[in-house]
Amino acid sequence: MRNPIRIERFFVLYLPWIFSWILSSFPQSSYLVAWSGSFFIFLITMTGWVKPIPADRNLGEQLMRPLFLTQLIFAGYMCCSTIFYYLDTIGYENFHLLNHLFKPDPKKLILIAQCQRYYCLGHAVFVSGILLFMNYPVKKKYILQTVNLADLLLYIAVITVLVSAFFAFVPGLEQVSTQFTALSFIAATLALAFAIPLQQLPNIIISGVLFLFNFYKSFLSGYKEPIIVSLLVLAIFLYPVYKRTVTFIFVPLLLLIFMVLPTYNQVFRQNAWSGNLSAEAASKIALNAAFDNSEEVKYSNWGFLVFRLSEIDMLIKYLQTTPKTVDFYEMKMISQSVQSLIPRVFWPNKPNTEDLVMKRVYNAGIAAEGMNVSAKPALIADAYLFEGGIGIFLILFLYGVVAQLIALKAESLFGGYILGTALIYSGLFQFLWRGLSFEFLLNSVFWSYITMLLIARFLFIIRILKKAD
Repeated sequence: MRNPIRIERFFVLYLPWIFSWILSSFPQSSYLVAWSGSFFIFLITMTGWVKPIPADRNLGEQLMRPLFLTQLIFAGYMCCSTIFYYLDTIGYENFHLLNHLFKPDPKKLILIAQCQRYYCLGHAVFVSGILLFMNYPVKKKYILQTVNLADLLLYIAVITVLVSAFFAFVPGLEQVSTQFTALSFIAATLALAFAIPLQQLPNIIISGVLFLFNFYKSFLSGYKEPIIVSLLVLAIFLYPVYKRTVTFIFVPLLLLIFMVLPTYNQVFRQNAWSGNLSAEAASKIALNAAFDNSEEVKYSNWGFLVFRLSEIDMLIKYLQTTPKTVDFYEMKMISQSVQSLIPRVFWPNKPNTEDLVMKRVYNAGIAAEGMNVSAKPALIADAYLFEGGIGIFLILFLYGVVAQLIALKAESLFGGYILGTALIYSGLFQFLWRGLSFEFLLNSVFWSYITMLLIARFLFIIRILKKAD
């Protein structure tokens, strides 16, 4: 039975944005209404008030679907993390007001409120796209021929590691290697989560080694996302069986890592990326610095929360320059996105996608050409650069629709939630959790979708999947 759609409840999703727009003459009130509006949207969508939660699985067993994890990470990162930037603007540092006589810049507050209204609108539109096409249970094209999911997931984890390593050495196919690396990480995490309740010691050892190897690589990458995601995904997979354990162990652990990662990453990059030290040596120095409870560490963590956790500082700069001095990009962004789909093997002189995207950064004055930085606009910023508020409405709605349709297709092709959403959608389309610039997003969606179809066909040929009756 399909979940019913009640249009009047969809309208409620936009009330925070409407109220914040009405209060636009009072920037701080407008900001707070728009910011808290995202939590309101989380509440009424994840509890099933706007549209009933799918009844084909228990709530804890469908957390990897777009309505939950994709929305939580995407909107949480994009919309909710701006609070630290706002607090810094009104005179707070490390959650303490430095001067009670401090008067914030009124022009900056107006821009912050405007950005937050765009974020709130983007969140509402994004989840509208998800909910409109959230139709479960899925009509399956293929079903699994094996009931031993624990072993199957372990085999997939090992094989995808090998496939990833192979494509890493094939010129021009690094993107395929990246896809299978992400898939192997999710497969290993799933295999570990399945093996633990079943107490299958060989599976626990092999999948545990793969998980720890991925976690170790994440620590030596210099990026914060893989570390957080690796623990978050394991917690989600274990939650249906070990609710209390996950709550009391993984939640504090994630909070601890969130607190020490800013300093760790900063010190690691200073030593490893400059070429002065090996990644292993830089990691040891960074860990010591991260657990040093000094004022310098506290300042580093606050700077991370204010300027790097959120993208609002860059969005403000885009608002100041577009369309005032730089026109909306419109069709130029679309043509560049289509260009990005063509493999370089067929177009050796294809313009570098990174350079094309970075021109938007240079035009806004965020960075100067020649600087060794990568500050590509996030999705809502790119949607604004496309066509302002209209661009945000159109692009974010399409983004939600695409995320949901891909998840549905994955469950149809791979026999249901475990292989479809938990493995394939979460592995091949993990970038949908955060969003990318237009050109990279279209390229990643297109080629990951092709890879998904090829994997389904391969599993059908080797008789792991069979056609549904």
